[in-house]
Amino acid sequence: MIELDDFPVLVDPVMVAAFEGWNDAGDSASGTVAHLREVWDAQPLADLDSEEYYDYQVNRPHISMDETGVRSLTWPATRIYVARIPLYPRDIVLVQGIEPNMKWQQFTREILGLAAELDVSTVVTLGALLSDIPHTRPVPVTGTTSDAALAADLGLEPATYEGPTGIVGVLQDACTRFGISSISLWAAVPHYVAQPPCPKATLALVRRIEDILDIPVPLGDLVEEARAWEIGVDELAAEDDEVAEYVKQLEEARDAADLPEASGEAIAREFERYLRRRGTDR
Repeated sequence: MIELDDFPVLVDPVMVAAFEGWNDAGDSASGTVAHLREVWDAQPLADLDSEEYYDYQVNRPHISMDETGVRSLTWPATRIYVARIPLYPRDIVLVQGIEPNMKWQQFTREILGLAAELDVSTVVTLGALLSDIPHTRPVPVTGTTSDAALAADLGLEPATYEGPTGIVGVLQDACTRFGISSISLWAAVPHYVAQPPCPKATLALVRRIEDILDIPVPLGDLVEEARAWEIGVDELAAEDDEVAEYVKQLEEARDAADLPEASGEAIAREFERYLRRRGTDR
């Protein structure tokens, strides 16, 4: 269990959470939280007890060695970090972990208990799924919420999914039941290049977080990595006529579906991002 005695007082915090596993195609969602940790210099706050939630024959501990030859053992875990961002009026609580193998309800209660202790006002969960989208087009990110006010303010869709779910869906349901505002962001990863990483999907999630939280996020090497990833997939597709034809069909379908979006809202969002970043560069 998390010890709550020495937690800091945070300023209007929002929680952003992602978990490796079923909800994380191309490691895109977990890669997003890892990127936010790095660029915001997030500091460790707490760990959930891995003995409670992980089957070590499924999620095995890892042995690593540093540059001096010292070996260390890392156990699978869910860890919580805090980022205090200069000139931004809110603190960010980052939850980075692995989908648990057992005790999902207890796991969820522990995370939401932490959120309540820290006075978190909104929980943002991240996910990624495989989809029939072309790698050559912008990665779509779907934002949903069960909160009508958030849906109206942020242009989100109501949550309507029915079917099997992962820990992200369980956490979202718990937020609704306990009256905590929550948002779920899902990036679509091309199913024909499912192997991780997928920096283009991570970049899309980072940009959507910028929109949702109204905060500029340093992109670091993400833009170059996404471009290199796309070029690499281009080269692989060019070597197989059937794959190239399939990608062309996906492009035509995507372009037909995205024509209204391309003319207005997408341009406006990109301009708003530009203004936010320009403000932080002064």
